[in-house]
Amino acid sequence: MARRRPRGVLGLGWACLESAAAGRTEHVPTSKDYPESVMRRISFTAGGGLGWKISALATPRERPAPLKIVVVPGAPSWAEYWAPLLAAMPPDREMVVVDRPGFAASEPATCVPDIRTQAIALSPLLEAAPGQKILLVGQSYGAAIATVMAARNPKSLTGVVLLSSFLGEPGPTARFLVNLGTRALTLIPRDLRNAILEVSGQRAQLRHMRQALRRLNVPVHVIHGDADDFAPIELARKLVEDTRARRPMAFICVPGANHFLNDGPVDVLMSALERCIPAPAQPKPAFKLPALPSLDWLVSKLRPTPHQAAGA
Repeated sequence: MARRRPRGVLGLGWACLESAAAGRTEHVPTSKDYPESVMRRISFTAGGGLGWKISALATPRERPAPLKIVVVPGAPSWAEYWAPLLAAMPPDREMVVVDRPGFAASEPATCVPDIRTQAIALSPLLEAAPGQKILLVGQSYGAAIATVMAARNPKSLTGVVLLSSFLGEPGPTARFLVNLGTRALTLIPRDLRNAILEVSGQRAQLRHMRQALRRLNVPVHVIHGDADDFAPIELARKLVEDTRARRPMAFICVPGANHFLNDGPVDVLMSALERCIPAPAQPKPAFKLPALPSLDWLVSKLRPTPHQAAGA
C-alpha cells in the first residue's frame, strides 16, 4: 500500500476532512492501489426510476462467479474502505461494494434519509446471473437498508448478513461525534453532514427493518464485535432475541472487534463471512436398479436339459 490510513471513527472523520480539502471523493488508500484485474470502479442507474448515478467497486471476473457478495456500507458510505477485502476475494466469489446515495461519487449530492428509498435505489445490485446466488451484507447503518432490500428482492438470495448493525442508539464514541457534528453541520464536509443526518433520523424508521425481517425466508446472520463503541452489541443481541422471523436468526460475536470490521485484519472478517455462506449441496447418490438377467440366461433356464428331454 502507498500509505497507511488512520483507523476507527476518528480516522473516518479525518479521511473525510482530508478528502474534502483535496477535492477528492476517494479515501486513501484507494482502489487505485490495486490493478484493474483485481477491482474496478463501476456505476449503474438507481432503481425505481430515481435516475441517480450510483458508484461502486467490483471484482471483475471473466464469467459470473457462483456467489456474489453485495455490500451496503454504513455512514459515511465509502466503498474504498472495503478495498483490501475486495482484493482478497477468491476466484469463485465476486464482490460489489456500493457508495450509497449521497456519498462519495454517487448521486444525489444531498442526504437521502428514507431507508426505503435507498433500498429501491440499490435494488439493481440484487440482479443475479443465471444460477448465481447472492449474499447480501449490510454494515452499520446499511444493515437496515439491506434488510429492506432483501425483503423486496429475495429471489436469488442465499442469506443476509447484518454486520455491526446500527440500530438507532449510538454508543459513547458515536454519540460524542454526532453531537459535535450536529452543532457544526454547516461547516463540515458533505459526506460527514449526510452521515450525521442519516444516523440522527434512523430510529423512527427501524419499524421498516423489523417488518422486513419478519417476512424474510432466507438465513439471517448478525455479526457484531464485542468491543464496538459505535453501535452497542446489546442492541444487536436484542434484535435477534425479539425478532420472530420465518427462520431462526444466527448471532456471531467477534471477540475484540470494534465497529469497523471491514477496516481491520482481512482474515477476521473473511472468516466471519465464510460462516454465513452455505456449503455447496452434495449430489444425491444415484439410485441404480438391480441388474436384470440377460435374455440368454433366461432361455437357458427355460430350455429342458437332456435328461428332462429323455424322460419326456
